[in-house]
Amino acid sequence: MNGESTTKWLIAIGAIIVVVFVLFGAPKDTNAPTGTSTTSTPRPTSQMSKTYSSAPEQFLDANKKYQVTMKTSDGDMTIELFNKETPIAANNFAFLVKEGFYDGLSFHRIIKGFMIQGGDPSGDGTGGPGYEIKDEPVTRDYKRGVIAYANSGANTSGSQFFIMHADYPLPKQYTIFGQVVSGLETIDKIADTPVEGNMYGEQSTPTEPVFIESARLNEVQ
Repeated sequence: MNGESTTKWLIAIGAIIVVVFVLFGAPKDTNAPTGTSTTSTPRPTSQMSKTYSSAPEQFLDANKKYQVTMKTSDGDMTIELFNKETPIAANNFAFLVKEGFYDGLSFHRIIKGFMIQGGDPSGDGTGGPGYEIKDEPVTRDYKRGVIAYANSGANTSGSQFFIMHADYPLPKQYTIFGQVVSGLETIDKIADTPVEGNMYGEQSTPTEPVFIESARLNEVQ
């Protein structure tokens, strides 16, 4: 192998290492809620996602309560937002819901007994809204029904979120911004979706599509 070929080979290996680190985080954190699916589930062509140049302005009222009604292909769920505890994260989710960003997106990563992950417009764990938001302190535990942002490191949350299928002792590195208050059976049904391994060997890629049909923001008393 000549010097030029060796250089090209080393560059290629380096690029692969960078991609793996960005998608998975540190090797020891194999269950981190980051994008890991390698099979893209097509989004309906009528539901092409938007991208934005910056995070949204704060519009949620800290003195009011908000819920998101999410209809999926496997049933409905209602999510209560923690807009007092994590105003940046809750506001971001509410903004994307109002924009219709999540309508038509898939749950691209499913691990029964752990969590279900969605909110990626690319459908393969690598997409987002075009911006990132700051992390906020995590004061709660990752209990069944909790919803939090997936990320690829500090202050890299965007649109991808995960909902806990079961209690799990994750490190408090993923901003929690809400809780499923009704529709836990929908999470169970999604978690039962058959999965296959991705290129990294994780059994998490659904073999049949599970979609968010719509998500709507509601102010509640």
